[in-house]
Amino acid sequence: MLGRVRTATTNGIDGILVDVEVDVARGLPSFSTVGLPEAAVRESRERVKSAIQNSGYDFPARRITVNLAPADLKKTGTGYDLPIAAGILSTSLSFDPDRLTRTVLIGELSLDGKLRATRGILPVVAAAARAGLAGVLLPRGNLGEASLVRGIDLHGVDSLPEAVEFLTGEKEIAPHPPMPWPLSEEDPDAGPDFGEVRGQAMAKRAMEIAAAGNHNLLLEGPPGSGKTMLARCLPSIMPPMRFEEVLESTKIYSVAGLLTEGRSVVRARPYRSPHHTISDIGLIGGGQVPRPGEISLAHNGVLFLDEMAEFKRPVLEVLRQPLEDRVVTISRASGSMAFPARFLLVAAMNPCPCGFLGDERNRCRCTPNQVQQYRGRLSGPLLDRIDIHAEAPAVAFDDLARSGGEEPSAAIRARVVRAREIQSDRFRRKKGVVWNSDMDARDTERHCQLEESAARLLKAAFERFGISARAYNRIRKIARTIADLAGLEEIRAEHVAEAIQFRRVDRRNTHSLF
Repeated sequence: MLGRVRTATTNGIDGILVDVEVDVARGLPSFSTVGLPEAAVRESRERVKSAIQNSGYDFPARRITVNLAPADLKKTGTGYDLPIAAGILSTSLSFDPDRLTRTVLIGELSLDGKLRATRGILPVVAAAARAGLAGVLLPRGNLGEASLVRGIDLHGVDSLPEAVEFLTGEKEIAPHPPMPWPLSEEDPDAGPDFGEVRGQAMAKRAMEIAAAGNHNLLLEGPPGSGKTMLARCLPSIMPPMRFEEVLESTKIYSVAGLLTEGRSVVRARPYRSPHHTISDIGLIGGGQVPRPGEISLAHNGVLFLDEMAEFKRPVLEVLRQPLEDRVVTISRASGSMAFPARFLLVAAMNPCPCGFLGDERNRCRCTPNQVQQYRGRLSGPLLDRIDIHAEAPAVAFDDLARSGGEEPSAAIRARVVRAREIQSDRFRRKKGVVWNSDMDARDTERHCQLEESAARLLKAAFERFGISARAYNRIRKIARTIADLAGLEEIRAEHVAEAIQFRRVDRRNTHSLF
């Protein structure tokens, strides 16, 4: 007899529907799975057999063949347990044909028939909704993330018997309500506030500009100057996530298996801070079964690289393409998959190996050759892709001893939100452009027209400091963001001057970054 059940798998962060065909035929008892299953899928036969028997059902002592179609798509994960078990039981039990054909089944079975939460549920549910199917039968522990998808019924179950009762029509399971939007409560993972940071007015201003236009940022300063604290505060001044951003980020974390029962939805902008010993695969993503890397986990949020010069150079160089394209494509012999990587890069580094070059209170003991080698770990093309270069000097005692008086994140965030609203209106008809940092050459020429005095100032800086063509356009984009923060349409000389100040790395005759 032949049974047919619908399920789905993931390719990147997208869901793809899969047909599970089960043939129970006469012959010597056997159980084989075809259709490019990986190890976890092949092992499902042992879990399925034990789960069926321990749930009180008869497991057919016949030749069982399971085909996962389309056969040219590699099948990964443990979510095939429930559909395979349902497909086997459908050959001996009277399932409701309408429910069986219009419901996607997914879930991992334990040996006693209980259902465990499975990674990658959200893309699966989204794919089922796009296909116009009626509902999804899934583990109850996955209902939190799945409820982000509208337009499809979600039926949560705890065990195989409960799923069978639903499919036979013996039991009705009320659909789980969709998650209300906007979310009313604050995210418990919200980071520190800029009101807690003493001093560092210039670095805070750089952070504000970076958040307003999504400009990548490099902070340089001695140890203990607050670079890490500043980076951790950055998400607190970024605008709240839109529904589409929440859905996309949650998909990534779902595929990566990083969602928990207490945090089933990514509500706050992600903040990722990988250690400098990370591999290129850990940063960019990949592996035998490709998973999103740190840059994709930072999608819609902040990727902070502390002690950037300590990262291996090949690891840093893989950042160049994602910084331009905002997406990571991982290719394998069986195909390719894409992970989004639209993040705000914040990097921090010391001015020299000991960290005290230029510090008035501590003497630097590094030789010029050591300083040159240390800074040479960052290639010119990579530095050129970082829009803003700011200094975070050692904090003065008076700033540390002063209580209060620092501007809170809420006030800075209000200005950032207004500036982003201006950009949203400016680029509403331009596909693929969201922030000022996304502008191509044509957009920059159209939206970054300078006043006469501003143009003269930029020309003088270009000739004096040997600014590259890419840095020239980045200065104009930064100046555009500064003007947006001021609520002005025209770009004035003071806006260009401030933008040049944050591109001092471009100075030809300067022997240090600052």
